[in-house]
Amino acid sequence: MARPASSQPTEVELQILRILWDDGPSIARHVHDSLQAFKQTTYSTTVKMLAVMLEKGLLRRDDRARPQIYRPAVPRQRTQKRMLKDLIDKVYDGSAGVLMLHALSSKKASPEEIAEIRRLLDELEGGK
Repeated sequence: MARPASSQPTEVELQILRILWDDGPSIARHVHDSLQAFKQTTYSTTVKMLAVMLEKGLLRRDDRARPQIYRPAVPRQRTQKRMLKDLIDKVYDGSAGVLMLHALSSKKASPEEIAEIRRLLDELEGGK
């Protein structure tokens, strides 16, 4: 039995989304040319990936323009939050705290990141 299609972007789809978030709405040729730095594909494969992403609701396409223009369906931050929520639910049994402990113990945070984490914790505790 086939596995149901995921609404989450694959690694290549995430790279396409990054291109569109960074560069703004773009035609397929621009997406393809930019994608070549990360994954060697044919132009027809890139167009097929864009079509799949449209079906998944990850992209929007302006059919009035010629050539057609693609844009992300949702902003970067909303996609990141949705993917993080799914990760917390699936891997950390819904515990954001356990995720944070693992994240902070697995890679050294910069002084700026630590200051931001402290600020967020203070904010969550009500400014204590």
